[in-house]
Amino acid sequence: MASIKDVARHANVSISTVSHVVNRTRFVSDKARQDVEAAIRILGYVPSAVARSLKSNTTKTLGMLIPNCSNPYFAEIVRAVEDHCFASGYTLILCNTDDEPHRQGVYLQVLAQKRVDGLIIISTGEDSDLHDLLQGLTTPTVLLDREVTHVHCDLVETANVQGGQMATEHLLALGHRRIACIGGPVDLSPSAQRIQGWRNALAAAELTDEASDLLWHSDFSSQGGFNAMQEILQSPHQPSAVFVCNDLMGIGALSAAHEAGLRIPQDLSLIGFDDIELARFTSPPLTTIVQPKQRIGMLAVDMLLERIQAGRTDTKQVLLQPELIVRASTASPSTP
Repeated sequence: MASIKDVARHANVSISTVSHVVNRTRFVSDKARQDVEAAIRILGYVPSAVARSLKSNTTKTLGMLIPNCSNPYFAEIVRAVEDHCFASGYTLILCNTDDEPHRQGVYLQVLAQKRVDGLIIISTGEDSDLHDLLQGLTTPTVLLDREVTHVHCDLVETANVQGGQMATEHLLALGHRRIACIGGPVDLSPSAQRIQGWRNALAAAELTDEASDLLWHSDFSSQGGFNAMQEILQSPHQPSAVFVCNDLMGIGALSAAHEAGLRIPQDLSLIGFDDIELARFTSPPLTTIVQPKQRIGMLAVDMLLERIQAGRTDTKQVLLQPELIVRASTASPSTP
């Protein structure tokens, strides 16, 4: 592999001239530039990113940790982050933690060793060590979607309590009174907040007693939603509507309802949360709460660049507003 010395020798210029041409750090005459560029093409020279990063103290890379790469919600956020990174002159290193705390810790250390300029983290659910790991990092960091208590990092998330309340109020407005909830893992803040929104809406409608036997928990997966819906349909407390705390579980719940012979929404209304792209293509299309995923990803990158390029030191927390999108999976309850 050709080195910078080889290029300089071939172009009959100094090593510093080659460096200035490659990095565009100083004026170089047209002839010298042309000679260097010709030598680079002939020799197939590729500048060392490591050497350049040591000199400039920047790698032009960002690292991102997500808990589940098979979840379309995270995939859509990653797409927004990667697009904005590329447009800003940065590349993205993506790590899937698979919701495993140990893997999350290993990846954080690896990214720090690779000297990424900034980190975007969607944390795993049960990692008591994450607080200490983040406190020890000097790399600019933005948390997305999931809060980490007592960590002073930038944060971008959706108003989950408001979203859960909005979903439940939609069902109440249609005339439903027995509204079940399929929540996510008990240790994840988005799940707890969405469930709280469901409780708030029921309390405002003076239906608190009905909520005591209408809450199920699952794992934010389509199989988990399928299993939870099966349990609901086998329970003695049959709801007329179900608020499912993410769209993947909502898709699984739809499948379980169809398998049981129920018509959606005539026999049972379903509403999800996230508005992943697949939600428009279920049968029937899923009513859901929209998270502004494109804006979440762009804000995360912009907040990192404010720290990396502009030197911002204060902590920012951005709470984005959810929206209701009504499709065909919700309707007024059928008259017996």
